[in-house]
Amino acid sequence: MAEVLVFVDHVDGAVRKPTLELLTLARRIGEPVAVAVGSGAAGTAGVLAEHGAVRVLTADAPEFADYLVVPKVDALQAAHEAVRPAAVLVPSSAEGKEIAARLAVRIGSGLITDAVDLEAGEQGPVATQSAFAASFTTKSRVSRGTPVITVKPNSAPVEAAPAAGAVEALAVSFCAQATGTKVLSRTPRESTGRPELTEAAIVVSGGRGVNGAENFAIIEALADSLGAAVGASRAAVDAGWYPHSSQVGQTGKSVSPQLYIASGISGAIQHRAGMQTSKTIVAINKDAEAPIFDLVDYGIVGDLFQVVPQLTEEVKSRKG
Repeated sequence: MAEVLVFVDHVDGAVRKPTLELLTLARRIGEPVAVAVGSGAAGTAGVLAEHGAVRVLTADAPEFADYLVVPKVDALQAAHEAVRPAAVLVPSSAEGKEIAARLAVRIGSGLITDAVDLEAGEQGPVATQSAFAASFTTKSRVSRGTPVITVKPNSAPVEAAPAAGAVEALAVSFCAQATGTKVLSRTPRESTGRPELTEAAIVVSGGRGVNGAENFAIIEALADSLGAAVGASRAAVDAGWYPHSSQVGQTGKSVSPQLYIASGISGAIQHRAGMQTSKTIVAINKDAEAPIFDLVDYGIVGDLFQVVPQLTEEVKSRKG
């Protein structure tokens, strides 16, 4: 069976959930070979093996921490030359898409970004994407070279599938451009205790109808009761009610959770583009004619200041 490279997103050896989802998808089209680089790379092997990695290629060097994405591209190119895989899968983060694009150019291959599903095909992997603000679903494949595919978080379940996970050192030669842009300092992001927005299984978002920064407390309360991330529409972010890092939409972040709850959001196309691939969508809005209701699985016509607190209490009582 052909091997499939999976680029590992980890922090000091702690593997992030999108990578485990990629391993599930990789097993559909071949045998997963994980590529982990940077500090703690060797420590990822156990988790990766539990989720189907037959081999784990690791490399560590100062370049991975001190410089931007090019050293990671060098490593992935080295892995590609060593393995000659049927495909290369990369998490669809901002960094992941840059790594994938640079790799595709280097190896002369086609690139598919933001896939939401992946299946085996007679002529290579077939990726499913959402196009034109998720108004259409497309299926496509790369016709030249090794397919390089980035996959959105929450596109596949995390499934245990124990494999050998043999750790092998990956020899990486860094190109001249690898040290062209250096990281001078880092500031840790303050933790809210909530899941990362793009990786969360549940997202609760607030929009213009929240009517003020102070009122986002009720959105946060519902999110916390569900163990969810908090999002915001562009209108709420532009008004200064919530940080830009939490914006969901075409000019913000794209999310695909199992459950998306939109509170006080009208459903403008800009917002829909960032959340329309959510598995189940619930909207709370007092305007029965709001465009968001054309999209949802469940709609509640009502005042969010009454509905959301009641929903929060109901969730808490059932959990209690």
